[in-house]
Amino acid sequence: MSQLDLTGRTALVTGGAQGLGEGMARALAAAGARVVVADLQDDLGEKVADSLEGDGHGFVHLDVTDEGSWENAVTATASGFGGLDVLVNNAGVEISSLIVDVDPKDIRTMLEVNVLGTALGLKWGLRAMRPDGVAGKGGSIINISSVAATIAFPGIPIYSATKSAVDRMTRVAAMEAGKLGYGVRVNCIYPGLVPTAMGQGLAVDMAELGLFGSPEEAVGAVIELTPSGRLGEVADMADAVVFLASDNARFVNGVGLPVDGGMGM
Repeated sequence: MSQLDLTGRTALVTGGAQGLGEGMARALAAAGARVVVADLQDDLGEKVADSLEGDGHGFVHLDVTDEGSWENAVTATASGFGGLDVLVNNAGVEISSLIVDVDPKDIRTMLEVNVLGTALGLKWGLRAMRPDGVAGKGGSIINISSVAATIAFPGIPIYSATKSAVDRMTRVAAMEAGKLGYGVRVNCIYPGLVPTAMGQGLAVDMAELGLFGSPEEAVGAVIELTPSGRLGEVADMADAVVFLASDNARFVNGVGLPVDGGMGM
């Protein structure tokens, strides 16, 4: 059996109704996992779950900023889909602004979703996967940070800060899980810019903030900073998640994996 074969494992993907999360859900399903799509967008999430390759997939409603919602989603996944072996903390928001114009409301929104949401995911994922948990077989948690955590790109100061926090929480969670014998590996990836709705919106924002002459110029600047000479693709990020979820990554723990074409080096 290929060590990238996830047959018999159950994966929960937050923000799985669209964008990177949808791509990650599809890749995990293609590798054989039962996938539970978790999102606020019920109709979209259910459609994605119904369209995944293979059988046994499902959808759960999840507000990542709400503790009770996390508890319900993890319990429903573990009890209804054969356990919980892989958790992908992907849900996130990005609101562009120059530092001199930051809006406290936007700061709180990004902190709530990107930092609190990831922290609660770690909390309930580890509780479920540890030996006394509702799943109890250990597993792999993959947090989605960003190349923004590793470079100083203008116009996204708070987003960059929140994604740096995701990186730090990843490492502390990996250390705690190891010291306490949970049997859970915790890693994160740093995606580069991908032309999803969020990525395209970011390029438009950069032009509107006066940082670049046009969205196309902003995209060109990103490509210029990227040794691989292109933007990222959803599949690039999804394949990295499948790797970190698999036995091929069995000794990879507490790391941030750049999947950015070299942009952040």
